[in-house]
Amino acid sequence: MSRVMAAGAVGYLIGTLPSADLAARLASGGAIDLRTTGSGNPGAVNAGAALGKGWGLGVLVADIAKGAGACAVGARMAGGVGADVAGTAAVIGHCYPIWNGFRGGKGVAVSSGQCLATFPAYFPLDLAVATAVARLRGRALPATAVASAAWVGCAALWWRQNWPNGWGHRPGPTLPLAAAATSAVIMVRFAASPRRGPVASSPGVPGS
Repeated sequence: MSRVMAAGAVGYLIGTLPSADLAARLASGGAIDLRTTGSGNPGAVNAGAALGKGWGLGVLVADIAKGAGACAVGARMAGGVGADVAGTAAVIGHCYPIWNGFRGGKGVAVSSGQCLATFPAYFPLDLAVATAVARLRGRALPATAVASAAWVGCAALWWRQNWPNGWGHRPGPTLPLAAAATSAVIMVRFAASPRRGPVASSPGVPGS
């Protein structure tokens, strides 16, 4: 249990790494604050709109890497359970970073890295779901809810059926629990921040 808790702590710290803030500082010399610019969200979509597509892509890649990296570290510390816990903790750290007054992004890109590392068998399906729900412009919260339900439901199905999981760990009960916890955090962020701008894609797929 202590190793699992340590994996969660490390995952949270990895999630707090301020990729969007660093990009804004490098691109504008500190003149642009993504929390007061555009959608107000320090994520890849807003970074792309405010700083340029190249910077937005860089933030997207960095955030995905945070999620995947946290899972990799968690796996080394406590196996599959550690990977699931660390991935969820990374999303929490990204959304509620202690270094920025608990004001962070929405966690979608970080959860993409989590899904890619812990549930690769589902990732292509998640992309398909994201593509479909992303067309519901102006309805970010219900679209995210649909995508979240699909992620959690498939994680539970893979666990109960013990289906192959690509390079991910063997599906266990923590897989759907982690998907549910991550989805809940992202849903809370969307509900608390009904900002203008593009509709986000699903948890587990890059968006913001």
